[in-house]
Amino acid sequence: MFGTQDLWLFVVSGLLLNIAPGPDSLLIMARSASQGFKAGAAAVFGICTGTCVHILAAAIGLSAVLATSAEAFLLIKLLGAGYLLYIGVQMLRSRPASTNMAETSINNATKEPFGKIFRQGLLTNVLNPKVALFFLAFLPQFVAPDAPSKAEAFLFLGAIFNFNGMLWCLFLAWSSAVASQKVQASARVKLWLNRMIGGLFITLGVKLALSRAEI
Repeated sequence: MFGTQDLWLFVVSGLLLNIAPGPDSLLIMARSASQGFKAGAAAVFGICTGTCVHILAAAIGLSAVLATSAEAFLLIKLLGAGYLLYIGVQMLRSRPASTNMAETSINNATKEPFGKIFRQGLLTNVLNPKVALFFLAFLPQFVAPDAPSKAEAFLFLGAIFNFNGMLWCLFLAWSSAVASQKVQASARVKLWLNRMIGGLFITLGVKLALSRAEI
C-alpha cells in the first residue's frame, strides 16, 4: 500500500517506540498533572506538529543533511539541548502557591497558557535531531524497493506513526490528569513533582548535548 512493505510490523514497532519514555512524554505528564488534560493535550498537539516537520524533512531529504553534516547536527543538537535545559530550569524555579488557595488548586507559577504549552511541545520535538535521524533510519526499512514514489511512502508511514503516537500521547495526558486528581495532590506536592520533572529535563538536555550523531 502506497509503496510500503511489512506495514503491520511498522505499526507494532511504531506503537512500542511511541510508548518509550522521553522528553515528549515528560512534558505531557508534567502539564497534565499540573494543569489538567487540556494542557496535556496542548502539549500533545505541539509534539505531533513537530513530528510532522520531521516527517516532511525526511520525505524531501533534509534529514540527510543532519546525518552527513557534523556542523548541522551540532547546531540543532545544541539548540535542542539548550531548550530542554531552559524548560527544566523554569520548572525548578517554580514557586509554591499561596497558602490561602485550596489544596487542589494549581500553582499559579506553573500555570501556562495553552498556546505556550503547544509551542513547548513543538520546539521540544523539532529541536531534537535524534528524532530527525530516527525517521531517516526507521522509515526507509518499510518502504518497498520498487515503490513508485519514495516521498509518498515516507509521508504515508509518517502519518500512521504520528496518528498512533497522538492516540498514545492523549491517553498519557488523560491518565496523568486523572491520576493527579485521584491523588488530590496539594499545590506543594504538585510543585515538587514539577521540579522533579524539571530535573529530568535538565538531565535529558545534558545527555542530548553530549550525544553523537549515531542513532
